[in-house]
Parts: sequence; C-alpha cells; structure tokens
Amino acid sequence: MIITPILVIFLLVVFVLLFLFLKTVDNRKWLVGLISLILTPSVYFYMAYPFINIVSTYHHQKYFDAEAWIEKPSLRYEMIDYTISSDTLKGKSMTEIESLLGKAEWLTWDDAKKAHDPNKWNYGLGIEPGAFTDEKTNVEITFNNNKLEHLKTYTEPLTFDEEK
Repeated sequence: MIITPILVIFLLVVFVLLFLFLKTVDNRKWLVGLISLILTPSVYFYMAYPFINIVSTYHHQKYFDAEAWIEKPSLRYEMIDYTISSDTLKGKSMTEIESLLGKAEWLTWDDAKKAHDPNKWNYGLGIEPGAFTDEKTNVEITFNNNKLEHLKTYTEPLTFDEEK
C-alpha cells in the first residue's frame, strides 16, 4: 500500500469521527483514543474506501492497444485519452485505422446531404464506472483526404430498449 497525503487525510477524518462517536459512549479519553486507533483502518478499508470508489468516476488510463480495442470494446474509454493526447493515430489512412480499430461501428449523419458521411466514423467507448453514470462515451474520427484528421469524444445519454 502506498501512503499518500490523501490517504493520511482520510484516515485522520475517520479517526476523528470514530473518536467523537465513541466519546459519546465513554468519557475515558485514553480508552476512546485506543479503540479509535485500532478501529480506524478497518472502518476506512471496509466502509469509507469502498464508498469512495463507488461514487467516484476515476478510471485507469491505458496505452492504446489495437487487440484490446477490438476484443474488449467496453473498456475503450481507458485508452482514448492517451490515444488522443499522444497523436497515436494522427495521419493514418482509413485502411490503417480500419486494421487497428476494426470497421466503423456507425457513420455520422450529415443533415446537409441527408446521408451518412463516409469521412466521419464513430466507435462506442463503453460506460465509465461510477454509481451515478448516466451517459455513454463515444469517439468520432474525422478523415480528410483519406487521412485521420481529428478525434473527438462525446457523450450521449444511456438508453435502454423497452421491454415488450
């Protein structure tokens, strides 16, 4: 376990809360302090830490891996930030992108043409973990002269098929 300032702050908060709670039960400060000191790690790791993980939306960032992109589409959100910031795919042709990412999942609709735009490919990135997540993330890849020009992430609300 790596001891970080945030961990120490959270442990102190849990200790103080336990101390204040136990002080209402018994007035002996040395006993309350000792029990609080012993219970703090358990309360933190079995109650506070899981709760923090449920409500936070933090996720690990991973390097781009074409095999993982195709095999685990629900975890693409872990790779996209690095892929965009490092320009991993910038300047690649449509065929190179198709070999790395697979066939486009859908094309962007162009209202002016009243048709799908073959130069704007979209891929679903999955749903970021978290208790209050109500959106899914996607990426739009824009091509210009058969070369990747721009990657743009966007979110859209989660919708579920109606049961009949």
